Amino acid sequence: MEKPEVLTDPDVAGSNRYVMKKLPEVTLAFWVMKIAATTLGETAGDLFAQTLKLGYFLTTVALFLIFVVTLVVQLRSQRYHPFFYWTVILSTSMAGTTMSDFMNRDASAKYLTDGAKSLGWGPQGLGLGYPIGAAILISLLIVIFLIWKATGLTFAIRDIVTFRAEALFWAAILVSNTLGTSMGDFLSDSSGLGYAGGALLVTGVLAVLVALMRVPAVPNVLLFWIAFVLTRPLGATAGDFLTKPLAKGGLDLGTAGSSAVLLAILVGLMGYAQVQERRNLVPRNEVLSEVS
Repeated sequence: MEKPEVLTDPDVAGSNRYVMKKLPEVTLAFWVMKIAATTLGETAGDLFAQTLKLGYFLTTVALFLIFVVTLVVQLRSQRYHPFFYWTVILSTSMAGTTMSDFMNRDASAKYLTDGAKSLGWGPQGLGLGYPIGAAILISLLIVIFLIWKATGLTFAIRDIVTFRAEALFWAAILVSNTLGTSMGDFLSDSSGLGYAGGALLVTGVLAVLVALMRVPAVPNVLLFWIAFVLTRPLGATAGDFLTKPLAKGGLDLGTAGSSAVLLAILVGLMGYAQVQERRNLVPRNEVLSEVS
């Protein structure tokens, strides 16, 4: 992981006041952790909703509340803290999984197993289907970005330091993770590509985005947000590939086992990121003395 800059440019033109960065540098390690978190979000969301049979509605409510708690901790933090940041990413991935399932699925036999007629307490799902669900989520994401643009705040993750910009950032993350789940489930279940085929397709598109980074006419901020959305269906298809039965093209590792392994990997990566952050963190007063 590259050495992060501790302070940003002055937050008010002409002022000498500097503010601490709240979000991580976008490096290879960032994308590895993003894919690990989104894959865990898929398997953990399915673990609660399907394996433990809590249902999409109850699980969505519970996971959304967890998201709110983790978000408050992140927003109240004065600087980038890897455990805080990646815990919110994980909570948006888990909540996005069940929110997508609740929007797109219903209580039909297609989505239930072992002859079950219901899944958990409460409404079984809205049954909108993947195309309609995706259209709603894309529209919502566009609205968030339009509001964001109207504020005049930056879209570049490394320069997001204000409360309002970060709140818009996390709103976009939650919707994009929900959209990514819908896209991943569509590729896995309805496109005919299967789990491995869907993952390979998304990986190919991501490779194209990496190549476009060398094209000056294409803004890197745009590529970042497209890649951020697409890594979610990659995690969804990878999660399905790990957990689904062999007869459906998966590895049949189960949601519990897969989630435990992915959680261990993610916690290890967060620990590494935390060590690097502490090692590279320059005391704020030393930096201020250098720039003053």
